[in-house]
Amino acid sequence: MAWIGYADLAASRSDEGIGGPIGGALVVGDYEQVILLANYKNEDVKAYSDWLVRNGAPQPNIKKATLSSPTNFREIYQVAKRVLDDFAAEYGSTDQLTIHLSPGTPAMAAVWIILARTRTTARLIQSSPEEGVKEADIPFDIAAEFIPDLFSAHDKRRLEESGEKPPEAASFYDINYRSKEMERRVRDAKKAALRNLPVLIEGETGTGKELFARAIHNSSQRRSETFHVVNCGAIPAELVESEFFGHTKGAFTGALKDRKGAFEAANGGTLFLDEIGELPLAAQVKLLRALHEGEITPVGGDKSRKVDVRIIAATNRNLMAEVVEGNFREDLYYRLAIATLDLPPLREREGDVWLLAERLLEQVNRSAREEPGYKQKTFSASAKKLVLKHSWPGNVRELLNTVKRATLFADGEEISSEDMARAIRAVPNRDGPPDGVLNHEIYEGFAIEDRIDQVKRHYLERALEKTGGNKAQAAKLLGLKSAQTLTYWLEKLGIA
Repeated sequence: MAWIGYADLAASRSDEGIGGPIGGALVVGDYEQVILLANYKNEDVKAYSDWLVRNGAPQPNIKKATLSSPTNFREIYQVAKRVLDDFAAEYGSTDQLTIHLSPGTPAMAAVWIILARTRTTARLIQSSPEEGVKEADIPFDIAAEFIPDLFSAHDKRRLEESGEKPPEAASFYDINYRSKEMERRVRDAKKAALRNLPVLIEGETGTGKELFARAIHNSSQRRSETFHVVNCGAIPAELVESEFFGHTKGAFTGALKDRKGAFEAANGGTLFLDEIGELPLAAQVKLLRALHEGEITPVGGDKSRKVDVRIIAATNRNLMAEVVEGNFREDLYYRLAIATLDLPPLREREGDVWLLAERLLEQVNRSAREEPGYKQKTFSASAKKLVLKHSWPGNVRELLNTVKRATLFADGEEISSEDMARAIRAVPNRDGPPDGVLNHEIYEGFAIEDRIDQVKRHYLERALEKTGGNKAQAAKLLGLKSAQTLTYWLEKLGIA
């Protein structure tokens, strides 16, 4: 197998017998088949092929290639890889294949080396007028030394994208949905964006809380100002005050210079407090004071500073439940929860799973198109069934990373059910009754009816939320005989 090079065409036009890199290799070797890749005019390629046959070579199998340039690595790679894949599919392996490196351009030779040492077991030869034809001595392990460097930039991007940080310019158009559940949340978020009030976003991990927060900011009057993110769960308790309000030089060990805090960094814009439920109670007091007074005092400072920020907070906890448990201050909760959004988990977004899967696959294909050898992927019908069957406890983030795994390990252009089954990670069931209702200790005074009512209340509220308060539809979802039965349960359990 070889590219036809200029030296080969030139040799076919002389009267000195068979020659050139390809002809020389055919003279000294015994080959059953000759596969030639050609980027020349059809008449030149045919004349060369006829010349080889007249000189005793097997009839060449010509693979026509159209390259914009004989040094375009991408196009050369795509053509050569396709030909090699076809060969391997037809013969089962590349054990008996010999690849000639010398014909063609240096770019073609480089691509042959990469493919041969990473995807095949082919023998490599090279030739020159001085030394004739000989085995090619590749003095380094391509797979160990070159390929990691080749993919390093792409791997870094995949790692960065695995966290699925929303784009800075995210808008409501970036939220993909067709379910009524999400339609209502987007409608509410658009209304909240027009106001200058705090917003509290609750939802499971991976439901898109930061995407909503950025969309609200970018649709607000503050869109030209800073959107500053603070992950409250990642701040050591002793540094929370400095992180929020800044510090002066010498305020504590390691404070080598004055530093602005998050409030000053976001002044005039939006301060996004992610995982607000992780904030220690002592820090909650100081945060409440800053929000109430509209000013902050840096650690070690003696003068307060006015700040103007809009707070958007997010949590994967139920903050009202945390208030009841004493883990979150009630006064801070009501300060933050002026406008509230409860983002539904993916399993409750009817019709959204497949829409998101297709959009995310488009995103992965677009991101990976520069990767060497990457084939644009599609879902097979059987893979689609697995996508729709899975409950996606990790929500959109889990779906995205599962799609990435499937595209990484799928050999062909279609993601099979086997590829998808390997990509979906088994996780403990999170769909059980709330608050560990099955795991309570049984003690004197334990009331089983209370636990049963707890489960009833949980699913009644979910059904009403899902149907927008339509009792008939909610009763049907829960398998109840009529809306009257549902009304009886609602009254018995004290549900409005």
